[in-house]
Amino acid sequence: MKLQEKFKELEKSQGALLATNFYNYETVTGVLRAAEELRVPIILQSSPSTINYMGVGVTAALGRAALEKHNVEGWLHLDHAEDPEMIQNCLDAGFDSVMIDASEKPFDENVEITSRITELAARYGANVEAELGYVAKLGQAHEKEEGFTKPEEAARFVELTGVNALAVAIGSAHGFYKKEPKLDLELLERIRQATDAALVLHGGSGIPDAQLQEGIRRGIRKINLATEIKDAFMHRLKGALSESDEIDLRKVFPPAMEDVTRLVKGKLQVVADA
Repeated sequence: MKLQEKFKELEKSQGALLATNFYNYETVTGVLRAAEELRVPIILQSSPSTINYMGVGVTAALGRAALEKHNVEGWLHLDHAEDPEMIQNCLDAGFDSVMIDASEKPFDENVEITSRITELAARYGANVEAELGYVAKLGQAHEKEEGFTKPEEAARFVELTGVNALAVAIGSAHGFYKKEPKLDLELLERIRQATDAALVLHGGSGIPDAQLQEGIRRGIRKINLATEIKDAFMHRLKGALSESDEIDLRKVFPPAMEDVTRLVKGKLQVVADA
């Protein structure tokens, strides 16, 4: 099933998919053990930084092989890409979905750039995600309500670009939060009423479970999780390295992988219980 078809299915059931970033064999294994245990589908995401680190071919092959190994229904997604050449390369490598992020451009330019990508991806039958509004990136402030997604602009943007999924700005941010975030759920509901695109929540790390679940009930179909995965893995790994002289990676990494599995399993359960 194509990802865009899965989103339509989720719209009917009012469900959502967890989209988790992975960075190497250890993190993708930690993620997929959770999905395998709960027997739920998942999206595996790679950022441009990961693509630059591992290469498109290795990233795609690792994701596909891991999904097959763990017998999990899943999709490969390129997150927050700005370079059309990278998007093209990922589509050629078999990615199911790509995100073009021109959200910091003026509306008309965002439309123009995004439209070119939807036209390209259509030749591959791939899902396309874009972003509209101000979802703060690492190090940026995120308390700017004037940058929140406007329902009328969302409707126009989706109509003009033909995107399948739309990341919306309703109060979330990438990275850790300095204080508990408060999503504008009433705005989310108005956006949902304005467009039939699958709505995406970026910055899922650190958002309280109750808000995530209410977001799903009000229209979120994809929740991104990245920062907490890196943090869980590295926190456990740093502790292990400080307490041992072990140099065998195959002995050092597994406990950190277990922490990733525990984290993702909890998030998947939150999504399933919405």
